[in-house]
Amino acid sequence: MGLDYAGGNIGRLFAKMFFPTLLGLLFNALITIVDGVFVGQGVGPEGIAAVNIVAPLYMVVTGCGLMLGIGSSVVASIAIARKDSRIASVNVTQAFVLSAVFVTVLTAVLLLWPESVVRAMGCSDALLPGALDYLLWLVPGIYVLVFECIGMMVIRMDGSPKFAMFCNIIPAVINIALDYYLVFPCGMGVKGAAIATSASIGIGTVMVLAYFLWFSYVVKFRWTARRFFANMWHQVCIGSSAFVTEVAMSVMMLTGNYVFIRCYGDTGVAAFSIACYLFPLIFMMSNAVAQSAQPIISYNFGAGAGERVSAAFRLSVRVALLCGFVAFGAIALFAESIVAMFIDPACAAGVLASKGLPVYAACAVFFSVNISFIGYYQSIERALKAMVFTLVRGVVVLVPMFWFLPRVWPEYGVWGAIPASEAVTLALICSSYAFSLRRSKQRCVFNMKVRRWWRR
Repeated sequence: MGLDYAGGNIGRLFAKMFFPTLLGLLFNALITIVDGVFVGQGVGPEGIAAVNIVAPLYMVVTGCGLMLGIGSSVVASIAIARKDSRIASVNVTQAFVLSAVFVTVLTAVLLLWPESVVRAMGCSDALLPGALDYLLWLVPGIYVLVFECIGMMVIRMDGSPKFAMFCNIIPAVINIALDYYLVFPCGMGVKGAAIATSASIGIGTVMVLAYFLWFSYVVKFRWTARRFFANMWHQVCIGSSAFVTEVAMSVMMLTGNYVFIRCYGDTGVAAFSIACYLFPLIFMMSNAVAQSAQPIISYNFGAGAGERVSAAFRLSVRVALLCGFVAFGAIALFAESIVAMFIDPACAAGVLASKGLPVYAACAVFFSVNISFIGYYQSIERALKAMVFTLVRGVVVLVPMFWFLPRVWPEYGVWGAIPASEAVTLALICSSYAFSLRRSKQRCVFNMKVRRWWRR
């Protein structure tokens, strides 16, 4: 392998993974943000509102890719630690095959019933033409998106974080160029933004597939139908919290869209859309920490090196906390300038977003640490725990917060629902982790007493 997960210094290993991963994922987040900037400037608030209607679907597909990407990379890491590269390659190949079946069915549904899909996602009559334009031209990108997501995770695990970084950066640069050309000189509006996004995802997917065909260290494409369903179920269980994370973000966007429409009309959706464009940036920073720690933790978990697992996890939490404060400070301090990138800050939607973003930005601190904990549980195959906390933060607490806070805090409650949900979840996670540590220590003390008694 390209990196020595077994004996290398934890801090240096993490740094070698983190900086390329962070840079690559930030560029990946730029694809979404640039879409919003160009659509907002080229079409206006109704354009970014239309894109925001379709965005939850994109996130669900990303979640499927991350679910299989995390599941296959964790299984592959543990298999490689146990000197079984064949099992690692078979599991990754089977993940690609399952994703192909899934996206084929999904894209067929989107092409056959596009209006029903966007209506179900809360689209109003005024936003329908733009939402349909964006959805239909995004379908090719959606089809290959899962392959790109799986490949990125496995490439990092395989010891090539820099290659994975370029798989993010090159498509992002192409997306920015195409976005500008298609939205402004060509005047294609949201349709142009969707075409640019689909093209950039396609290029990233080609680079991912080329890696496994010609450049990989350990993992190759190796197909067998043997234990296909058992392997896929195991991967889905491990990575399910990543899928639930994306679904939870979709729930956040859908619920937010409904609440903002109820409170402020289409103007509210446009304001909330800016926050939704920023959330991938927060997510990618946090995810970079979790993804960088995952192969180190999984490999050493498979090798039985508990101290190295703990050291990598503690480091990931510290880095996540730092990233969260940086994101919070940047958004809170420069809220009006950020709004101006998308729409006129003096318009109704711009004023609303400028007032709300500093409150909303507080979610970054709690969210980043939550993702580190969830990533840790995924990496050591505690899939149920990871999924429970993901559901708590993204659905169980979030939806009531969207209902409750606007009633007790009318001016800012709708913006504070997401930070409040993340803060409550972090308190629950920390309590659970402290309880687990205490039980583990008590068990160790009990075992030592039993061994001493037996020796007498």
